[in-house]
Amino acid sequence: MKFSLIIDIAKSLMGARLKQTAIAATGVVFSITMFVALLGFMNGLNKLLDGLILNRTAHIRFYNDIKPSSNQPIELDQRFGSFYNIIRSIKPAASRLNIYDNEAIMKTLRMDPRVLGVAPKLSSQVFYNVGTIDITGIIDGIEVEEENRLFAFSDYVTVGNFIDLKNTANSIILGKGVADRIMADIGDVVQVTTSQGNRIQLKVVGYFQSGLGDLDNVQSYAAISTVQKMLGEPASFVTDIQVKLNDFTLAPAMATEYREIFQIDADDIQTVNAQFETGTQIRTLISYAVGITLLVVSGFGIYNILNMMIYEKMDTIAILKAIGFSGTDVNRIFITIALTIGVIGGALGLVFGFLAGLGIERIPFETEALPTVKTFPVDFNPKYYLIGGIFSLITTYLAGYFPAKKASGVDPVEIIRGK
Repeated sequence: MKFSLIIDIAKSLMGARLKQTAIAATGVVFSITMFVALLGFMNGLNKLLDGLILNRTAHIRFYNDIKPSSNQPIELDQRFGSFYNIIRSIKPAASRLNIYDNEAIMKTLRMDPRVLGVAPKLSSQVFYNVGTIDITGIIDGIEVEEENRLFAFSDYVTVGNFIDLKNTANSIILGKGVADRIMADIGDVVQVTTSQGNRIQLKVVGYFQSGLGDLDNVQSYAAISTVQKMLGEPASFVTDIQVKLNDFTLAPAMATEYREIFQIDADDIQTVNAQFETGTQIRTLISYAVGITLLVVSGFGIYNILNMMIYEKMDTIAILKAIGFSGTDVNRIFITIALTIGVIGGALGLVFGFLAGLGIERIPFETEALPTVKTFPVDFNPKYYLIGGIFSLITTYLAGYFPAKKASGVDPVEIIRGK
C-alpha cells in the first residue's frame, strides 16, 4: 500500500479526533519541555556547585608531606630482623616542606604537551593581629597572573583588582570572612605575624570570596614574593606546585607517573574530590529519572487515546480491511498517528524547553554566599535536546505499537456482522 495513502488516512483519523490528538500532543510537549528545562537547570546547578571547589583546585598538586620515616632504627638492627616489631608514638621525620629544585620540576612539567599550565604556591599559617587579639589564618603566596589564568582567580575577587597583588608591594587580598572579622577596609594596613614570629604590615587591596564560608574565614592571598619575604625565605622557596591539564581525566595516571620521577608527594583531583563527582552523578541521575518518568506518563496518555480511537473506529478499520488493506497497513496507520504526535509534540517541547531555560536563566538569584552569581544557572548542552527528542519518539512509538497491533488483528467479518 502506498505510504502517501496511509498518511492521508492517519491525518483523517487524527482530524476526526482532533481534541484527543491535541491532548496527547500537549502531554508530549509538556513532558519534553520539563525534561529539557529540568536537566538544563539541574546540571547548571551542578556545574555551579562543583565549580566552587573544582575551579579553584589543581588537577595535580605536588608537595612534600609530613610523615614518619619509613625506616625505624629497630628495623635496621639485624638482631631484630626476624621479629615483628610494633612501634608506638612515631614522630614525623625532620623533612623539608619546600620542594627541592622546583624550577627544574616546573620546567619539565611545562614541556609536557598534556599540561595546560603550572603555578607555584607557598602557604603560610599566620596570625592577624587586631589589638590584643590574634586571629588565625592562612596566606597563600601565588604567581598572580598564572593563578588567574589557570584558576579564574579574578572571578572570586569581589572588591578590588587582583592584579594589584603584583603591582603593589606588601599587599594582600583578604578572604571576606577574615576582612569582616578584623574589620579591615580597602586601603587599610593589617599586621600579620607568621608562625616563626616574623611580623609584617600588609596593605589590603581587595576581598576574596569563594562562596565557602569556612574557607573565606581563614584564607587570604598575597604575591609569592611577599610571602617568601614574610617567612624570611629565598625566592626559590615553594611548598606546592599546582598543575592544570588539558584533560583532567589524565590526572591520576600523571600523578603516579611524576610521583615516581620527582620522588615527591602528588595528589590528583579525582582522588581528592571523589565525593563531589559522586554527588554530581547522583543529582544528574535523579534529573534523568524524573524527566523519563514524565515521558513515560505522557506515553500512557497516548496509549489510552489510541485505544479509544481504535474502539470507536472499529467499523472504519473493518471497512479498510474489507476493501484490501492488510493488517500491516492498518498497523502502519496507527504507528504513523503515534509518531506524528511524538514528532510534533517533541519538536514543540524542545522549543518550549529552550525558552523555559532562557526564562529560568533570567530569574534573579543573589546571595551573599555567591557574590559572582546574579541569576539561576542553566546548562544549554545540546545533548539534553537530543536525548529528549529521541525519547519522545521511542515513547510515542511504544505507546502506539500495542494499539496498532490490536487494530491490525481486527476481523472485518466479525465487526460487520456485529453491526
